[in-house]
Amino acid sequence: MSTMLKLPMLAAAALLAGCAAMTGPLALPGDSMETVRSRMGTPTEVRTVPSGTIYEYGAGMFGQQAWIARFDTGGRLLSVTQVRTGDVFATLRPGVATKADVLDTLGRPSETSRVHLGNFEVWSYRYKENNVWNSMMHVHFDQAGVVRLMQSGPDPMYEDKRPF
Repeated sequence: MSTMLKLPMLAAAALLAGCAAMTGPLALPGDSMETVRSRMGTPTEVRTVPSGTIYEYGAGMFGQQAWIARFDTGGRLLSVTQVRTGDVFATLRPGVATKADVLDTLGRPSETSRVHLGNFEVWSYRYKENNVWNSMMHVHFDQAGVVRLMQSGPDPMYEDKRPF
């Protein structure tokens, strides 16, 4: 086999091996809360909800990924989900979802702000749109704490600020 073919094949194999290592489960459905803590570490937030318990592994102010581990009322893991994705954002319905729903679905925001026109409180979440673009999802709440608007755009933290 020529050297020209070996290099791309080796690069592809290395890439696949890296992907397999990154996507391997840290915790499996049915694991106890203690097992999840031992494998994933101390959660940044723990919330009790009617269906059980939520462990949030937050992204912090600059992160683009956050994980939510959901447990049933018996303390057994139901799922672990990376929640900073377009698919997860799409589960929140404006006019229906509340602050509690957003917190339980996405975790704590990267940033909060206010928009005086419309008097909205805004929670912003950093993420990689389509695993490519550095983006922010802005969730706008009315005074009653109901989602009224969700708006995605470029993350200003990654904008090129050099003059022309």
